[in-house]
Amino acid sequence: MTAKSTKSMKSTKKIVLFRVFRAFVSFVAWGGLRRAPGDKGIGSGGLRLGACSHVSGTRLAVTLALTALLGARGVGARAARQNRPGPTRVQLNQSLDTVDVHVLHVQGNVYMLVGAGGNITLQVGDEGVLLVDTSFEQMSDKVVAAIRSLSDKPIRYIINTHAHPDHVGGNAPIAKSGATIAGGNMGVGANTGASILAHENVLNRMTAPTGQQAPTPAAAWPTDTYFTRKKELFFNGEAIEIIHQPAAHTDGDSLVFFRRSDVLSSGDLFGTITYPVIDLERGGNIQGIVDALNTILDITIPRDKQEGGTYVIPGHGRLCDEADVLEYRDMVTIIRDRIQDLVKKGMTLEQVKAARPTLDYDGRYGAKTGPWTTDMFIAAVYRNLSAAKSKSQ
Repeated sequence: MTAKSTKSMKSTKKIVLFRVFRAFVSFVAWGGLRRAPGDKGIGSGGLRLGACSHVSGTRLAVTLALTALLGARGVGARAARQNRPGPTRVQLNQSLDTVDVHVLHVQGNVYMLVGAGGNITLQVGDEGVLLVDTSFEQMSDKVVAAIRSLSDKPIRYIINTHAHPDHVGGNAPIAKSGATIAGGNMGVGANTGASILAHENVLNRMTAPTGQQAPTPAAAWPTDTYFTRKKELFFNGEAIEIIHQPAAHTDGDSLVFFRRSDVLSSGDLFGTITYPVIDLERGGNIQGIVDALNTILDITIPRDKQEGGTYVIPGHGRLCDEADVLEYRDMVTIIRDRIQDLVKKGMTLEQVKAARPTLDYDGRYGAKTGPWTTDMFIAAVYRNLSAAKSKSQ
């Protein structure tokens, strides 16, 4: 064994041992937060610690401090390595006039466009341009300008990961500036506008029954849908997999994997700035989120010491790799299991919120205001798990 391989093995062992220790400390901290046997309930002010002994209180303080320290070390180190300057996520009611679109080359033929709304994945090549999602409609001119800074080829395809306005808002104007690949006796106007691809549930969410008002204009609707587990496309010399993830963020989510470039676009199945957004009205489910994150982990392969390799473009936030998704998946799984335990004990939603099952992650993903707060996340998970409990009884 060479000195280099020995050093690599030692480094890998340190990473594994560090993560195991951090997971253990988080578990102990959660156990310390549970109420003492003599406590009869959860007070309106949060957790009751009065029944704990002096030793228990000390242990709780130590475990919480260690959890915060280790969590900050893991997240902070990765953020320092990979965070890049960019605009903050704007709310729907804010002006987008001053928001710029930033371009980041990921690897291979794939780029990441960052601005307002969801991140956009861009693939360029000799055959043309392919987009994954289109952000808000108001950002369309800036998105097209960013595309033209990289390629003067026509926009051929738009793939929608789901139906939310911050990901499909620019469909109509951007598709209008493109051209579909068409041949044979297709008729006049067959190649007018880019083709819009999505799972059929995205089309269902963007349209309405005859006689009713659709939530989006017809020009923004998908022109090509799929209903199977996966759709395949070969474009710009690269195989592209569009993989449906049922009942996760919504009921129409897709992952888009660029196989030669080794880049995966996740849509809102994965993000770095909030807890998972679960759209209950559109078929979202916490278990589907966990399953989708596990699918991403099955696809991604790190290059060296759990860094690099397959890159993941999240729906919102910075560029990531497998290790980032792993940390996020573990967080979601831990919180799901904590809330599941409280649901099994018959606690109400308000009692679950008071128990603060997200406490050790709130500093990184929590929010008290904005479009997706910690309380909204807990409520969505609680309703998912409560419904599952009722069905099993």
